Amino acid sequence: VFTFNIVEIKVQPSVKVQNGAPVSIICHADISKSTDFQMKHNFTIFKDGKLVFMTILDRGDAQYDIPMARSSDTGDYECTVEAGGKTKSSNSVHVWVTGMTKPILTAEKKEVLEGEVVKLRCELPEEVPPLHFIFRKIKMNSTPKEKSVFEVYRNFSVAAFSVEEGDNILQFDCFAKRNVKLEFDSSEYSNKTLVTVKEPFIKPTLKAKPSNNITEGDRIQLECSTVVARMRDIEIILQKNKTILSSVRDEKLLKYSAVATLEDSGEYLCKVEQGRASKSTKLNIVVSELFPKPILAASMNNLDENKELTLSCSVNGFRKANFSILRRNPHGDVLLRNSRNLTMRVSVNDTGSYICKAEVKGIVKQSKPVRINVYAPVSKPTLSVVSGLPEVVLGKPLQLICRSAMGTPPITFTFYKGNEVKKIVTNDTYATFLDENIRHNDKRGYKCDARNNHSSSMKTSNILNVTVIVPVRNASLGSIPNGEVEDGSEVAFLCSVNEGSWPIHFRLYRKANQEDLIFANNESADRVVWRKEGMSRQDTGTYYCVASNRANVDVKSRPITINVILATWQKGVIAAFVLMPIAGAVALALWWFLFKKKK
Repeated sequence: VFTFNIVEIKVQPSVKVQNGAPVSIICHADISKSTDFQMKHNFTIFKDGKLVFMTILDRGDAQYDIPMARSSDTGDYECTVEAGGKTKSSNSVHVWVTGMTKPILTAEKKEVLEGEVVKLRCELPEEVPPLHFIFRKIKMNSTPKEKSVFEVYRNFSVAAFSVEEGDNILQFDCFAKRNVKLEFDSSEYSNKTLVTVKEPFIKPTLKAKPSNNITEGDRIQLECSTVVARMRDIEIILQKNKTILSSVRDEKLLKYSAVATLEDSGEYLCKVEQGRASKSTKLNIVVSELFPKPILAASMNNLDENKELTLSCSVNGFRKANFSILRRNPHGDVLLRNSRNLTMRVSVNDTGSYICKAEVKGIVKQSKPVRINVYAPVSKPTLSVVSGLPEVVLGKPLQLICRSAMGTPPITFTFYKGNEVKKIVTNDTYATFLDENIRHNDKRGYKCDARNNHSSSMKTSNILNVTVIVPVRNASLGSIPNGEVEDGSEVAFLCSVNEGSWPIHFRLYRKANQEDLIFANNESADRVVWRKEGMSRQDTGTYYCVASNRANVDVKSRPITINVILATWQKGVIAAFVLMPIAGAVALALWWFLFKKKK
């Protein structure tokens, strides 16, 4: 009988060892036996769950030796012991091999041209991925440029660096990193690889003739040249403010010529390109002013139509120039005269912007535009109500519109109520005014003025009188007689209102089984009387009247009830017809009684 007490794993000399040092992984099984007997032990050692060592021994200890530990040996180790059909495993132990082997760097070429690419390979043959590779390009007196590449499945990586202008002798190296338990372990730097750089062409030379400082109107000449080792695919480009002025291909010299203007002042760039290689040279050019911009003067900027306008063009301190006067137009300026001065009689159509130009030695300069406004006088304005009729309902706003058919905008309109200024509006051809303060007995007339920048006086409209319509209020209905009316008699109906502008439209309705309009009329009064002759039983019902005027507000009276009854003579006739049979019956009965008695 036996039993496992414990299975444990030990690391010698330590769980943290330096790269290249020896390390031993020892698996120990502590077993209790009932008697002393021999038995085989099956030892298995795992790293990160993968089998790395296995042996069968008749003792309780097994040792896995690593003569030269590498960073790839870093991991979690555990062992399992099987004996006599029983199995037991140890706890895991983390072993960390610090440091990495030195990487090996190789370059595809040892000598390159500017603009070419240096291809590098960095390798760690004894390490296992994943690995971080860092490549460095080292120049004299500058910070190294780095490129980082992460390799998941390879223990090597490649990178490429461009060779730039000014690169002479370049050095490259690399190092690697790996992630261990959220910490980075780094290798030492690789061997340094030297790469020599050759120039495919020299830095270009840019010259200006006759000099860098010239005057407007003179011809400027620029020459850009270089010396090349190989003419094929060479290109020379001349630029100013990123604008390409000229270029040549497969040539060593570029020439550029133009008549100088002030706009030609500035920095010029000559660039030579061949493949990826590029070199440039800058030159600053100063162009002095030959003459200042011309000035256009007008005798008047605002004037009436049919007045005389004089335009004069001049150059300060310079008289020998060719002048021209033009009118601005969206489709192109219109030439008016090739002269310093222009005099003309203007119309409204001459309103616009004018410029002048001056030319000396082929240099043309333009003045600032001058605005000329020509005004036609306003016509007499018309004032009207926007809704049409010159009337307004009491309590409602009144909107007026003032128009001037002729006159150059802008036109200023002034609205008056009586002699009181109510509103001033500046617009093109019309303006509106909203009067919200309409009173019952407001009899002041309205008028408006119109004026613009013409020298003539303003024009005034005719006075507009507006009728204020008072809505109908408090309608009432009465009748004579009232209540009960004898059949065949006459009834007088009176419909009246307390207030309302004339004419007033009166309507009388009877409501019995249905509602019927029985009377309607327009009256220039606050009441109306309507007589109904020969009343009959069909005229019994409820009566009411409705009154309205141009305010379009219907006012309804309270209803009255008319009941048509029998006339007096009709009652007598009915009584006679009822009593005569009764009297006859009584007489007959009396005769019969007397006859029987006598018999």
